[in-house]
Amino acid sequence: MIFLKFCRHRGLRLFWGTDASQIVELAITLPLLLVVVVGLTDFSGAFNLKFRLSNAAREAARFAANQSTADLSNATPASIVAVRDVVDSYLVALHINDCGLSTQSASKVGLVWTYTANTGCAGPLTLTVNRGDTFTVAGGTPAIVEATRVNIRYPYQWRFSSVIRVLIPSATYSALTQVTEDAVVQNLN
Repeated sequence: MIFLKFCRHRGLRLFWGTDASQIVELAITLPLLLVVVVGLTDFSGAFNLKFRLSNAAREAARFAANQSTADLSNATPASIVAVRDVVDSYLVALHINDCGLSTQSASKVGLVWTYTANTGCAGPLTLTVNRGDTFTVAGGTPAIVEATRVNIRYPYQWRFSSVIRVLIPSATYSALTQVTEDAVVQNLN
Protein backbone atom coordinates (compact mmCIF):
# COMPACT_ATOMS: atom_id res chain seq x y z
CA MET A 1 0.00 0.00 0.00
CA ILE A 2 2.81 2.39 0.81
CA PHE A 3 4.43 1.53 -2.55
CA LEU A 4 1.21 2.40 -4.41
CA LYS A 5 0.94 5.74 -2.64
CA PHE A 6 4.58 6.41 -3.50
CA CYS A 7 3.99 5.59 -7.18
CA ARG A 8 0.83 7.69 -7.31
CA HIS A 9 2.51 10.74 -5.84
CA ARG A 10 5.71 10.47 -7.86
CA GLY A 11 3.98 9.91 -11.23
CA LEU A 12 5.59 6.49 -11.55
CA ARG A 13 2.44 4.40 -11.59
CA LEU A 14 2.53 1.56 -14.06
CA PHE A 15 -0.66 0.54 -15.82
CA TRP A 16 -2.74 2.64 -13.49
CA GLY A 17 -6.17 3.85 -14.55
CA THR A 18 -6.62 4.20 -18.31
CA ASP A 19 -2.99 3.41 -19.24
CA ALA A 20 -3.68 -0.30 -19.30
CA SER A 21 -6.69 0.12 -21.58
CA GLN A 22 -4.55 1.98 -24.12
CA ILE A 23 -2.13 -0.95 -24.33
CA VAL A 24 -5.03 -3.38 -24.77
CA GLU A 25 -6.49 -1.17 -27.51
CA LEU A 26 -3.11 -1.11 -29.27
CA ALA A 27 -2.81 -4.89 -28.98
CA ILE A 28 -6.22 -5.31 -30.61
CA THR A 29 -5.95 -2.66 -33.33
CA LEU A 30 -2.35 -3.20 -34.41
CA PRO A 31 -2.99 -6.60 -36.06
CA LEU A 32 -6.07 -5.22 -37.79
CA LEU A 33 -4.12 -2.22 -39.02
CA LEU A 34 -1.39 -4.57 -40.26
CA VAL A 35 -3.97 -6.59 -42.22
CA VAL A 36 -5.37 -3.42 -43.82
CA VAL A 37 -1.94 -2.06 -44.77
CA VAL A 38 -0.70 -5.36 -46.22
CA GLY A 39 -4.00 -5.81 -48.05
CA LEU A 40 -3.73 -2.35 -49.59
CA THR A 41 -0.15 -2.85 -50.72
CA ASP A 42 -1.00 -6.31 -52.06
CA PHE A 43 -3.95 -5.12 -54.12
CA SER A 44 -2.01 -2.13 -55.41
CA GLY A 45 0.82 -4.49 -56.42
CA ALA A 46 -1.63 -6.75 -58.27
CA PHE A 47 -3.23 -3.77 -59.99
CA ASN A 48 0.18 -2.43 -61.00
CA LEU A 49 1.16 -5.85 -62.39
CA LYS A 50 -2.08 -6.03 -64.38
CA PHE A 51 -1.41 -2.58 -65.85
CA ARG A 52 2.16 -3.53 -66.83
CA LEU A 53 1.06 -6.84 -68.35
CA SER A 54 -1.58 -4.98 -70.34
CA ASN A 55 1.13 -2.74 -71.79
CA ALA A 56 3.35 -5.72 -72.56
CA ALA A 57 0.50 -7.54 -74.35
CA ARG A 58 -0.35 -4.44 -76.40
CA GLU A 59 3.27 -3.88 -77.41
CA ALA A 60 3.66 -7.52 -78.41
CA ALA A 61 0.39 -7.51 -80.39
CA ARG A 62 1.40 -4.33 -82.23
CA PHE A 63 4.78 -5.82 -83.01
CA ALA A 64 3.31 -9.14 -84.17
CA ALA A 65 0.69 -7.46 -86.37
CA ASN A 66 3.51 -5.77 -88.31
CA GLN A 67 5.40 -9.02 -88.86
CA SER A 68 5.19 -10.96 -92.10
CA THR A 69 3.07 -14.10 -92.15
CA ALA A 70 5.40 -15.75 -94.67
CA ASP A 71 7.31 -17.72 -92.01
CA LEU A 72 4.27 -19.05 -90.11
CA SER A 73 4.51 -22.43 -91.82
CA ASN A 74 7.89 -23.04 -90.14
CA ALA A 75 8.02 -25.13 -86.98
CA THR A 76 9.39 -22.22 -84.95
CA PRO A 77 8.83 -18.99 -86.89
CA ALA A 78 11.30 -16.19 -86.26
CA SER A 79 8.41 -13.73 -86.07
CA ILE A 80 6.85 -15.64 -83.14
CA VAL A 81 10.19 -15.92 -81.35
CA ALA A 82 10.56 -12.15 -81.82
CA VAL A 83 7.15 -11.60 -80.18
CA ARG A 84 8.27 -13.73 -77.22
CA ASP A 85 11.43 -11.63 -77.00
CA VAL A 86 9.39 -8.40 -77.03
CA VAL A 87 7.34 -9.60 -74.06
CA ASP A 88 10.42 -10.90 -72.25
CA SER A 89 12.38 -7.67 -72.69
CA TYR A 90 9.36 -5.65 -71.58
CA LEU A 91 9.05 -7.70 -68.38
CA VAL A 92 12.78 -7.51 -67.67
CA ALA A 93 12.86 -3.75 -68.25
CA LEU A 94 10.07 -3.30 -65.69
CA HIS A 95 11.84 -5.55 -63.16
CA ILE A 96 9.17 -8.26 -63.37
CA ASN A 97 10.41 -11.83 -63.09
CA ASP A 98 10.21 -13.32 -66.60
CA CYS A 99 10.06 -16.88 -65.15
CA GLY A 100 12.65 -17.97 -67.74
CA LEU A 101 10.47 -17.05 -70.73
CA SER A 102 13.44 -16.20 -72.95
CA THR A 103 14.68 -19.82 -72.88
CA GLN A 104 11.36 -21.54 -73.59
CA SER A 105 10.18 -23.17 -76.81
CA ALA A 106 6.65 -22.81 -78.09
CA SER A 107 4.05 -25.49 -78.65
CA LYS A 108 2.02 -24.97 -81.81
CA VAL A 109 -1.61 -25.73 -82.60
CA GLY A 110 -2.69 -24.27 -85.94
CA LEU A 111 -1.69 -20.61 -85.92
CA VAL A 112 -1.47 -20.47 -82.11
CA TRP A 113 1.89 -20.66 -80.32
CA THR A 114 2.03 -21.10 -76.55
CA TYR A 115 5.05 -20.53 -74.31
CA THR A 116 4.99 -21.77 -70.73
CA ALA A 117 7.71 -20.69 -68.30
CA ASN A 118 8.03 -21.59 -64.63
CA THR A 119 11.62 -20.89 -63.60
CA GLY A 120 11.77 -18.95 -60.33
CA CYS A 121 8.05 -18.13 -60.25
CA ALA A 122 5.29 -19.25 -57.92
CA GLY A 123 3.33 -20.63 -60.86
CA PRO A 124 3.47 -20.85 -64.64
CA LEU A 125 3.77 -17.79 -66.87
CA THR A 126 1.91 -18.46 -70.13
CA LEU A 127 2.32 -16.43 -73.31
CA THR A 128 -0.05 -17.25 -76.18
CA VAL A 129 0.37 -15.73 -79.64
CA ASN A 130 -2.54 -16.32 -82.03
CA ARG A 131 -1.66 -15.06 -85.52
CA GLY A 132 -4.92 -16.38 -87.02
CA ASP A 133 -7.42 -14.62 -84.77
CA THR A 134 -10.40 -12.97 -86.45
CA PHE A 135 -13.08 -10.52 -85.50
CA THR A 136 -16.06 -9.07 -87.34
CA VAL A 137 -16.40 -5.38 -88.05
CA ALA A 138 -20.00 -4.26 -88.06
CA GLY A 139 -21.26 -1.59 -90.38
CA GLY A 140 -22.85 -1.43 -93.80
CA THR A 141 -21.32 -4.72 -94.90
CA PRO A 142 -19.87 -6.81 -92.07
CA ALA A 143 -16.26 -7.78 -92.71
CA ILE A 144 -14.06 -10.40 -91.09
CA VAL A 145 -10.67 -9.01 -90.13
CA GLU A 146 -7.57 -11.13 -89.54
CA ALA A 147 -5.73 -10.14 -86.39
CA THR A 148 -3.08 -11.13 -83.89
CA ARG A 149 -4.08 -11.87 -80.31
CA VAL A 150 -1.47 -11.91 -77.55
CA ASN A 151 -2.46 -13.31 -74.17
CA ILE A 152 -0.28 -13.21 -71.06
CA ARG A 153 -1.10 -15.13 -67.88
CA TYR A 154 1.21 -14.27 -64.98
CA PRO A 155 1.23 -15.83 -61.48
CA TYR A 156 0.82 -13.20 -58.75
CA GLN A 157 1.97 -14.25 -55.27
CA TRP A 158 -0.15 -12.61 -52.56
CA ARG A 159 1.69 -11.56 -49.40
CA PHE A 160 -1.61 -11.24 -47.55
CA SER A 161 -1.85 -15.02 -47.17
CA SER A 162 1.14 -15.14 -44.83
CA VAL A 163 -0.14 -12.22 -42.73
CA ILE A 164 -3.64 -13.63 -42.28
CA ARG A 165 -2.21 -16.96 -41.10
CA VAL A 166 -0.31 -15.16 -38.32
CA LEU A 167 -3.59 -13.75 -37.03
CA ILE A 168 -5.82 -16.74 -37.82
CA PRO A 169 -3.72 -19.91 -38.11
CA SER A 170 -6.58 -21.97 -39.55
CA ALA A 171 -7.35 -19.46 -42.32
CA THR A 172 -7.24 -20.73 -45.87
CA TYR A 173 -6.46 -18.07 -48.42
CA SER A 174 -5.36 -18.56 -51.99
CA ALA A 175 -1.78 -17.39 -52.16
CA LEU A 176 -1.57 -17.41 -55.97
CA THR A 177 -3.67 -15.74 -58.65
CA GLN A 178 -3.19 -15.82 -62.39
CA VAL A 179 -3.34 -12.25 -63.70
CA THR A 180 -4.45 -12.35 -67.35
CA GLU A 181 -4.13 -9.69 -70.03
CA ASP A 182 -5.14 -9.85 -73.66
CA ALA A 183 -4.53 -7.60 -76.70
CA VAL A 184 -5.78 -7.85 -80.28
CA VAL A 185 -4.41 -5.90 -83.25
CA GLN A 186 -5.39 -6.20 -86.93
CA ASN A 187 -2.69 -7.88 -89.03
CA LEU A 188 -1.06 -5.31 -91.27
CA ASN A 189 0.93 -7.75 -93.45
